[in-house]
Amino acid sequence: MDPYVTRFLRSSLIWLALGVTLGAAMAIRPVWQIYRPVHLHMLLLGFVFMMIAGVAYHVFPRFAATPLHAPRLALAHVYIANIGLALLATGFALRARAAPAAPVFLAIGGIGSAVGAYAFVWNLWRTLDRAALPFSQLARTPTRSTG
Repeated sequence: MDPYVTRFLRSSLIWLALGVTLGAAMAIRPVWQIYRPVHLHMLLLGFVFMMIAGVAYHVFPRFAATPLHAPRLALAHVYIANIGLALLATGFALRARAAPAAPVFLAIGGIGSAVGAYAFVWNLWRTLDRAALPFSQLARTPTRSTG
């Protein structure tokens, strides 16, 4: 597997472990329900999106029969997504405590997460643009009869 695929999959598993741990802590200490946005973002952006990104970066080039458009961008995406999510989660935790720095963390983390998502969409879209044979043409390709 490509390094960015492995890193996305491993990151996804780490965010899952962190999100489940926080969820269990919230169940044990109900007062920690104030951290629900942290928990949700760890699981949705951390586990779900990063798992989807890792699988998509691995599968899309194979389905399209062409290399990934920008592998270096995919590697950068791993770091942008993880740093953005870490800042976002920190911002939500600070906001729960009414810390004055919370909006800064939320803004920077949110922008980082959005930039990563846009890079993901652009990279896979451009990969599909370079597909060897569009799916729509596969149905029209004549087949040999064995008759």
